[in-house]
Amino acid sequence: MKRNDEYSQILSLLRELKKDHPNYNIGRHISLALSDYGDVWGTSDKEVLFAFTKYKTQLELDGDEIADATYVDKVVEDAMDLDHILDEEDDYE
Repeated sequence: MKRNDEYSQILSLLRELKKDHPNYNIGRHISLALSDYGDVWGTSDKEVLFAFTKYKTQLELDGDEIADATYVDKVVEDAMDLDHILDEEDDYE
């Protein structure tokens, strides 16, 4: 009975992934979720469920903007002129 529950959960996750990422096809989801497993022929439903859960979480984290675009642009801009930043730090001493 547990096997069917895990199987149903996998299908449910696939439906959620389709809803949340409509531009990704099922092949992409399967390939990326199971990329660490190599040959998946003997992979248990429990392990596949774990892989899809982990993959979905990674997609959600990647979608969250941890830093806003303005901050990221400022960091990149500052990195382009590291010599100037070091000069400014010397002024504080």
